[in-house]
Amino acid sequence: MTTELGEFLRIRRAAINPEDVGVVSYGTRRVPGLRREELAQLAGVSPTYYTRLEQSASHNASDGVIDALARALALNPQEHEHLRRLAHPEPGRTPRRPKRTQARPETVAMIMSMSNPAVILDHCNDVLAWNPLGHKLIGYQTCFEHPKQQRNRPNLLKMFFLDPDGHDLYVDAGQVAKDMVAFLRFSSGNNPDDPNLTALVGELCQKSDEFARLWAKHLVQDCGYGVKRFQHPLVGRLDVAYEVLSLSDSTHRIGIYHAEPGTPAADGLELLARS
Repeated sequence: MTTELGEFLRIRRAAINPEDVGVVSYGTRRVPGLRREELAQLAGVSPTYYTRLEQSASHNASDGVIDALARALALNPQEHEHLRRLAHPEPGRTPRRPKRTQARPETVAMIMSMSNPAVILDHCNDVLAWNPLGHKLIGYQTCFEHPKQQRNRPNLLKMFFLDPDGHDLYVDAGQVAKDMVAFLRFSSGNNPDDPNLTALVGELCQKSDEFARLWAKHLVQDCGYGVKRFQHPLVGRLDVAYEVLSLSDSTHRIGIYHAEPGTPAADGLELLARS
């Protein structure tokens, strides 16, 4: 029976172009990517051992083997850690209770004092709070008070994948889709067996073919900073930097958006704030 570890290894093995890693192909390849024995050779392990690992018949892989496989598969740091967690699951793990669903009042007060757009998110990308400009930037289609209401609370992934116009807010919606799915996979590794996250993934897989296809690729990325390119219906194109800050006392995070003064994006945010 294939487990998540075996599926992750198989998908990442299939994504490697043999020529890119110095593997000479002989004969016709029936499937894309590296063969099991080729990846085993690159990682310095026996083909039999690697096959058992991919088939999840062994959970005794050493850190050295995991590191070697990560190098052979060209995994990024988050993917490497994800592989390590899959290979060494916590023994006797039981499903966890849902995590705290309310932002601390002090954290809410802090983002309300900011002039930058800001939002408080949990590990599922539920919006726990946003300041007025954060709401106008990413939540203009919903009510400002909805994050306080458990039943109406916005979720960034549902807004993107399930709302009919969810993709319209972003210039590069294809990349945004990959980033969102990759972060959710990263979060799932940090929060194993969390019932809220499991329910979210199940709903998105059922209702969005695009999400289900990307989820099956096992993309893993923290996505803690970068640039968001918005095509906002009220002010047009906005290219803004974002930074995500993790709070030490919970799984909550603060997302902050910023535009350099004097740029068209800064002018757009100012116009949005006055709208």
